[in-house]
Amino acid sequence: MTPHRATLLGIAPTLLIIGVLMVVPMVIMAAYSLMEANSFGGVLPHFSAEAYIKLLFDRDLDDSLAFDPSYMIILWRSLRIAGLATAITLCVGFPVAYFIATRPPEQRTLLIFLITIPFWTNLLIRTYSWVLILRDTGMINTVLQGSGLTDQPLKLLYTEGAILFGLVYTYAPFMVLPLYTSLEKLDFRLVEAARDLYCGPWGALRHVVLPLVMPGLVAGSILVFVPCLGAFVAPDLLGGGKELMISTLIQLQFTSSRNWPFGAALALVLLALVMLTLTVSAARQARAAAEGGH
Repeated sequence: MTPHRATLLGIAPTLLIIGVLMVVPMVIMAAYSLMEANSFGGVLPHFSAEAYIKLLFDRDLDDSLAFDPSYMIILWRSLRIAGLATAITLCVGFPVAYFIATRPPEQRTLLIFLITIPFWTNLLIRTYSWVLILRDTGMINTVLQGSGLTDQPLKLLYTEGAILFGLVYTYAPFMVLPLYTSLEKLDFRLVEAARDLYCGPWGALRHVVLPLVMPGLVAGSILVFVPCLGAFVAPDLLGGGKELMISTLIQLQFTSSRNWPFGAALALVLLALVMLTLTVSAARQARAAAEGGH
């Protein structure tokens, strides 16, 4: 057997899994998005671009098209919340990762173990626990009212802030772990050298630490932004359906609205946004590698 055939045989199971579990569902989704919706659910096998038209326009009684930004507002809200969650997670995760990387080796293992503990519990249970904490009769409002700081319950649940908090809580480890991996490899003598050359703490961080840990920072940002963009559990439970995100909108199209083509079109838009994010990141990393090679 030639080396080429042996290589193909070795990767054949992976290609089969990718083809069956990724490519085939995407092809079906793309096909559904170009069909007519069945009033009782499912699709009718007739070509129609109505699902994509509905993204930007609404039909009046005379069948004329009128611009409707409703779905673009939901899409923008999803991008904004995902971006904010990524930024907050970075601001929280970087100091944590830096602290862990500067501890003795025996302490690092314990701290990383503590970071991964939330993954031992189902995401639905973890998110629903915050519903019990943030609701009007939850622990936070009970403590605030009991201490006399507030006269009535604060509106903490079913808000955009609750969604943002839930996303940060859920995906913070995805930021900490890649950052820690990069910081662990960092030669901290470079930071000491920068300080000896009269570089302040922020200057050392900006000119020494951040450029060297940029791969971990980019990886962590992608690992947080992409899941946040398509998150469903936190927006649904903590948002209560009042702050729709694109994931919840897709779910509604396949269930209560029974508009499968529109749901498939929204899913493809979400997929396109994810692919655009990954493509931009890969292009920047390739350009940075090329510049570093020169």
